[in-house]
Amino acid sequence: MEALDRKILEIIQDGFPLEERPYAALGRRLGVSEEDAFDHVEGLRQSGVIRRLGGIYDSRRLGYISRLCAGVVPEGNLDGFAAAADKIPSITHNYVRSHAYNVWFTVIARSEAEIQETVRVLEAETGLHDAHVLSASRMFKINTVMKAATNVTDQIADKPVSDKLDSKGADPFVPNVKDRHRINTLSKDIPHTLTPFSDLGIDISEIRGDLDLKIMRRFGAVLRHQQAGFDANAMVCFSVKDADTAGKVLAENPHISHCYERAPFEGFPYNIYAMFHATNAEELQTAIDGSVALLGRPAHAVLTSLKELKKTSFVYFEA
Repeated sequence: MEALDRKILEIIQDGFPLEERPYAALGRRLGVSEEDAFDHVEGLRQSGVIRRLGGIYDSRRLGYISRLCAGVVPEGNLDGFAAAADKIPSITHNYVRSHAYNVWFTVIARSEAEIQETVRVLEAETGLHDAHVLSASRMFKINTVMKAATNVTDQIADKPVSDKLDSKGADPFVPNVKDRHRINTLSKDIPHTLTPFSDLGIDISEIRGDLDLKIMRRFGAVLRHQQAGFDANAMVCFSVKDADTAGKVLAENPHISHCYERAPFEGFPYNIYAMFHATNAEELQTAIDGSVALLGRPAHAVLTSLKELKKTSFVYFEA
């Protein structure tokens, strides 16, 4: 990847210009023409490095809930399970990982009942069994921007947070018809044009308003980590007594993109979940070993990503 592409990725993941001619603004910042900026971004989109350009919203503020689900699918049933999950829009991420609980997928829906029904359908139609729906009791880090830099210590521009996920959180945002249309549109990919916001008929001030209200976490590029140079990743789960301290320590690690506290379940006695990313397996192992040492070497499990079955963005207010 050439230097200009790397710089573009660093900028537009959380700072895509909210202007009528965003590529002209990006070009001014980079010292290139509007057309050059557009062509480079288009190249990154077409090559698959950029999965989507749009808004990344806070599901809870919009009245949705998100759950991580774990289960077991026999090897011979994985293709059927993947095909069934692929047809369900509420399932956004789906991975095969190196553990007895070998499938891990994320479901976003309006209610707990909808999520439970999604899992029930998968159990009935595929080889999925021993499934668990896992809520997060505390969020320590989310919304990470992956940087395609060569310096290992500067690969991830993170946004650590400490957020209790309970009923005392921020008030839900109650959208009107216009809000629903805007959010639905911006949770998809914006047009591949020089004037995407005008072409969508969306007032940029309203996008900035979504950011100010914190119903949108950021507006920018969502990357495919492997294509962006982060070839190795793993979900590492720890069993710790002091979850608060452990979560805050892990949130400071530049290799970790997401970190949550979740309740242990039978056969899986871990309460802190952290997603690690690195450019190669050796770097990944070094990052994991360092974190294990910092936490006092607690019991832990390393679930490497064996296969990505699905990775997409949720589209809000689709129906």
